Amino acid sequence: MAPMSLRIEIVPAAIATLPARDAMLRAFYDRDPAAEGIFLVGVTSTRIFCRPTCKARKPKPENVAFYSNASGALHDGFRPCKLCRPMDAVEPPPPLVARLREAVENDPTGRITEKELLDRGIEPTTARRQFRRYYGMTFHAYARARRMGLALRDVGSGTSVTETQFARGFESASGFRDAFTRLFGTAPRTAAATKVLWAERVDSPLGRMLAIAGDDGLHVLDFVDRRGLERKLITLRQRLGVIVVPGRHPTLSAAASQLGEYFAGERMHFDLPLVPTGSPWEQSAWTHLRSIPPGETESYGAMAAALGRPGAARAIGRANGLNYLSIVIPCHRVIASDGKLTGYGGGLWRKQWLLNHERIHVKNARR
Repeated sequence: MAPMSLRIEIVPAAIATLPARDAMLRAFYDRDPAAEGIFLVGVTSTRIFCRPTCKARKPKPENVAFYSNASGALHDGFRPCKLCRPMDAVEPPPPLVARLREAVENDPTGRITEKELLDRGIEPTTARRQFRRYYGMTFHAYARARRMGLALRDVGSGTSVTETQFARGFESASGFRDAFTRLFGTAPRTAAATKVLWAERVDSPLGRMLAIAGDDGLHVLDFVDRRGLERKLITLRQRLGVIVVPGRHPTLSAAASQLGEYFAGERMHFDLPLVPTGSPWEQSAWTHLRSIPPGETESYGAMAAALGRPGAARAIGRANGLNYLSIVIPCHRVIASDGKLTGYGGGLWRKQWLLNHERIHVKNARR
């Protein structure tokens, strides 16, 4: 695949550029909801960090420090505020981000220029910054990807290149062809054989997740800060010869809905078409994981023995570590033989939370 095919960026918050300090101070003192997800506030006099909308009494400006994520604040010795709970859950999209995204979904073939943004009372740099913060790409990159992704689907389903060009808002045939080829690494006429996967961010009480699905099912569902996730996306594209573009898909909607039910304690089993990508051994390990009942755990050694490879606990650990369908393929239910928690790509704190969550709700269901 050509190196210029679309890449879903996972932007590390630790290296993200913060807005100007004066702008953040104004947003903090105004408790501006649009600042949610953009920065966190550390109060040096109390060593507490908060959301920008926290209702606690505001400190003096000289006692305020700003952070792009909770990790930076924690490493600087701040503890999370008990009032606004900055680490408890991911906030929904800032109002501006939601408004822009809805504008694209209402008319995915249209174009919203910087002038049109200004006419709507939206500063283009603000739109770029907030959209990148939340989705890992600028607003215009998202809009282009949606438009071109739909074009690829049209061509792949048999619609003529000319029809697709005009239906998706491209007046110039050469411009459409060049843009299409730059983005997908293939010309429109040869794109019918190219498979499309759709990507969306999903909020959860444990942090934002990335879901990727196609017509064959769900390929990825994992936390956006999961180590190795970008490498997994590259492997997915190379191994399957697919294009990953942002957009909506029935399987993504079903995954978000069922995850919501899971976290609410209303569901412990998932009914989703899954397409895990791995070796036969990895596939067998992931199939076994789905047989471990919620509320229960199994050791790596016991799992290896069940798969006919006693003594292969480390191989089980490696296979589980390559599972990028978090929660729905429950590798969090596998623990060390001494009962300790080890080896979870999303972090041991999430593993502990998931096990506690399942035990509580399974116990309640049995009453």
